[in-house]
Amino acid sequence: MFNDKVTLKDFQRMKPEFQDLLKRVLAIQADCEIGGPHLYVKDMLPNAPSKSDQIMVAKTAGEEMDHFRKIARLAGDLGLDVSYVLSWPNQKRYVEAFRGKISTWEDFAIFGYLIDRVGRYQLEEFVNCSYQPLAQILPQIIKEEIGHVGYGGSKAAELAAKGDESRERLQKAVDFWYPKALDMFGRSESKRSERYRYWGLKRRSNEQARSEYIREVEPLIVKLGLQVPDVHKDRMHQ
Repeated sequence: MFNDKVTLKDFQRMKPEFQDLLKRVLAIQADCEIGGPHLYVKDMLPNAPSKSDQIMVAKTAGEEMDHFRKIARLAGDLGLDVSYVLSWPNQKRYVEAFRGKISTWEDFAIFGYLIDRVGRYQLEEFVNCSYQPLAQILPQIIKEEIGHVGYGGSKAAELAAKGDESRERLQKAVDFWYPKALDMFGRSESKRSERYRYWGLKRRSNEQARSEYIREVEPLIVKLGLQVPDVHKDRMHQ
């Protein structure tokens, strides 16, 4: 296992595998950060239930855009231009969860509660990672992601409390987003995932991170008065 700490000055001296893996993970992370606003801003910003909710949608999008900017700057320092993801159509996103669009408030709430929570897990992989510039920008980004998750959870609880029809729409959103959340962790037997861990760029295997996520999330879904979807249904990756 690789235990050294790598600075920007060290990067060019690192083996090609380390360079390639770091560039890849930064490109995917940048795409995920900007992918969220592309999903929901167009419909959710003008159609939020209240002015305060509009402000929160705008604040969330602004923070995600800032996360993209920070990741893009790290990538740029390595000679990798990730600006192409700014104009990509949603269908081309690296991660399937970002390839559609969000047009209902239930979807927006559950996206924040479930998908942004996966975002927190992904960012936690880099805490104390071998590439120091990446590890150094994480505290504020993770703090803001936790805020997005909390807001999604509070909105989901409000919708669940409204009764049967609202809860049915919320259940539909959970049924749609939960499989996509689980797929975001990647294939359980991923060889690339093991190489990320070898180089100290990630801490957990895909399967370990997904299992921890399931243990965290299933009680939260039940607490909303909803059914937990089958973890094997509508999945691309097992």
